[in-house]
Parts: sequence; C-alpha cells; structure tokens
Amino acid sequence: MKYSMKTLFAGLCLVFTTLFSCQQKEGQFKSVSVDDFSTLIANPEVQLLDVRTVAEYSEGHVPHSININVLDESFETMADSTLQKDKPVAVYCRSGKRSKKAAAILSKKGYIIYDLDKGFIGWEEAGKEVEK
Repeated sequence: MKYSMKTLFAGLCLVFTTLFSCQQKEGQFKSVSVDDFSTLIANPEVQLLDVRTVAEYSEGHVPHSININVLDESFETMADSTLQKDKPVAVYCRSGKRSKKAAAILSKKGYIIYDLDKGFIGWEEAGKEVEK
C-alpha cells in the first residue's frame, strides 16, 4: 500500500509540474524545433509571424505567414493592429536571433509566443514547404 501511494503521489507531482511549466508568464516565450513549429502552425488558430525584412520575406517564407519587420520603428504598433492577443503567435526570422527579440517584445505585451528555434534557415534545411 505504501509503495502505491508514493507512486501515485510522484505521478501527481509530475503531472502538476508539467501542467504549470508549460504555461507562459508575461515576458516569456517558448522556443520550439522545426517539427514542433510545423505541428503548431497547422492549427488555424495560431498566427504565423515572419519578422524579417520585406526583401527577405519576398525571397521565400513559410506559407500563410504575416510579415512585420522587427527592426522597423513601428513594429509594436503594427503587431498590435494586426495580431490578436487571444490567439498564440508563432514567430520566426532567418536564424532565430531577431525572432527572439520579437518574441520578448510581444510576450511582454501579453501575447502567447512560440519561437522557431533555428529560424527560416532550419525550416529550409528540414525540407519544409516554402512559398515565394
């Protein structure tokens, strides 16, 4: 009996830890792999945001993505007028550096953010679909 109660308690602790560690706090975001990102953006509720320049975007991008350059002065204003705070945002850039900057900005504003860890380069290397 003692062994089964300990096992049950340990299992419950694991479940609660997993549940609460997956929730994002304000100012935080989650970086995900190409495969996880691909699964995530298959959900039509997820908003897909490319934060590269217009020139980079026009050379190729993840299908159905919205382009708002994170280096543009009006990034926050444009994001607020384009994105919905009640839906998750999947964000990417070329290599993952600018998207982490955008993710930090947007998560502080209350958006739920998922960042493509290796960026568009990783997306292409994995053979994922690219739109031009």
